Amino acid sequence: AALPRMVRATARREYDGGLRLALMAAATAYIASPIDLIPELPLMVLGLADDAVLVAWLAGSVLAETERFLEWETRRGQVIPGHAVP
Repeated sequence: AALPRMVRATARREYDGGLRLALMAAATAYIASPIDLIPELPLMVLGLADDAVLVAWLAGSVLAETERFLEWETRRGQVIPGHAVP
């Protein structure tokens, strides 16, 4: 449920997750794509290994980034918007 909020906050440039979201989107596109750097058919296990590594990385990244976003969201409610005066 936090993922759509994170995408919206990133799109509005309120949250700094742009690069991480872009990498996660690229990994998702690679996994879903029929084109592979290491093809499954001729290389069998190695062809599936690159996808498995990306799925594991993607799952960990989504969990870590969602947790980071939820912490940011909590802290954000405690901050009064404005500008620092030197």
